[in-house]
Amino acid sequence: MLTVQSLLDELGLDLAAGTHAAEAPMRWVHISELEDPTPWLSGGELMLTTGIPLDTAAKQRAFVDLLADHNLAGIGFGTGFSHKEMPEALLDEARKRDFPLFEVPYLTPFIAITEKAFTRLVNEQYEVLQRGIAVQRRLEQLVLEERGLEEIVATIASAVGGTVAILGARGERLAGRGSRRELSAEAVGAIRKEALAHTGDGHPFVPAHPSIAGRALAHPVISPGGGPPQAWVVIVRDSGELGDFERLILQQAVAIVALELMRRRVARETERRLAGDVLAGALGGRLEPAELRRRLEPFGIGDEAAVLVFALDDPSAAEPALERALAADACPAVVAPHASAGRELLCAVVDAADRDPVDVAADARKALTVDRGAVRAAASRPAPPEDLRRSFHEARCALEATAFDDGNSPEVASWRDLGAFTLLLSIQDDEALKLYCDSVLGPIEQGDEEYGGELLRSLEAFIEQNGQWARAAREVYCHRHTLRYRMRKVEELTGRDLSRAHVRVEFWLALRVRELVGS
Repeated sequence: MLTVQSLLDELGLDLAAGTHAAEAPMRWVHISELEDPTPWLSGGELMLTTGIPLDTAAKQRAFVDLLADHNLAGIGFGTGFSHKEMPEALLDEARKRDFPLFEVPYLTPFIAITEKAFTRLVNEQYEVLQRGIAVQRRLEQLVLEERGLEEIVATIASAVGGTVAILGARGERLAGRGSRRELSAEAVGAIRKEALAHTGDGHPFVPAHPSIAGRALAHPVISPGGGPPQAWVVIVRDSGELGDFERLILQQAVAIVALELMRRRVARETERRLAGDVLAGALGGRLEPAELRRRLEPFGIGDEAAVLVFALDDPSAAEPALERALAADACPAVVAPHASAGRELLCAVVDAADRDPVDVAADARKALTVDRGAVRAAASRPAPPEDLRRSFHEARCALEATAFDDGNSPEVASWRDLGAFTLLLSIQDDEALKLYCDSVLGPIEQGDEEYGGELLRSLEAFIEQNGQWARAAREVYCHRHTLRYRMRKVEELTGRDLSRAHVRVEFWLALRVRELVGS
């Protein structure tokens, strides 16, 4: 670090005043013969002058005060021109202000001082750049090796000799590490509030908390599509202000954190697409047993698996929350939405070697209700992975069987709640089930190709609502007279009388079978 004292040591010159302040960093050298050069200075410069306009003691004292108040690094006063020696008033004021002052003899040209200082500054900047490049390469390697945010912040903290924290868009802690100590919870909380206050403008800010004031800086990580920052990187030095090197590392850290967050986002999206494909293949019965086991193995699912289903608003949006809940429960799982019988459910295939699926579903349901409101859940029994399709229908049917229990349904429905569905699920012959379904519902679908689907939906609503016309009509968004017409049409096409209980039971069983063999 270039200081007035280190520069004088190289030049062989002596300091006349300001011994303590001469150890402060010096960032540039400026030559001027103006009585007040401060409008063209920004602080930290060493001023070289021969003092031509400083022809009175008052001007000499005022000159020192102006430069000291403007935070300059010091004064090099050239003698042998307008002044044979340094003026006593200049020297006296510099000593009072502890402001660095030294004499530049006539035989020492100002150019010798500027060349020496600029060489040192260039070398220091080059060293900063070289160190920054080395840190940048290390950070890039960490991203390529997928070492994660904690390793990234540990490397940055070690490089800057301080503490690094990464806060998410809502101020939550994503990662943090200190070279010697961590940030206090109070300091993190204060930084979080300031970051949220800067969400709109997305500008860097200097944290104001007393424990880190003057030695910290927070910088936003811009979101890919614009808008509010996706994260904040905070660097706090253990001691002293942030210098050029620390600011350079902060800029690099912002870029690296953005890359890591993007890598994580792409990885999550890829995993979710893969999970969706695996789940669809498993529940649709499209994977051979050996292939299914191979596809489930990377997710940590072994010889015993179970299916959890959750009925809630917007299953796709709730997918990340279910993933976090199962991960917090240390339960390996494949999570994805899955549509069945025209309804989308949030599903999870979980490893059931050591845990009761009902307990796992209960814990996950509690976590989901925090943000998602009302959530209904069901779980299948543990079974080999090749039976996942049947396990899914077991959980889904348990959920349906308890849907109309008027508040008396269990927290998590299970095989114990299947009721009449037990009979359907126990029949292993899909062809026999399909034959029964076609014999009962086939006349509806074939007799009215254009509106057959609407007739089936209306029939299901009519049966589920126990023949109550008004409630069933609301279920399918039509007038009750329209619903009556549709039920007469069903009776005409099938030759069955819906007023008879056993006929409604046959239709209900056929509708359920249609879901089992048609999913």
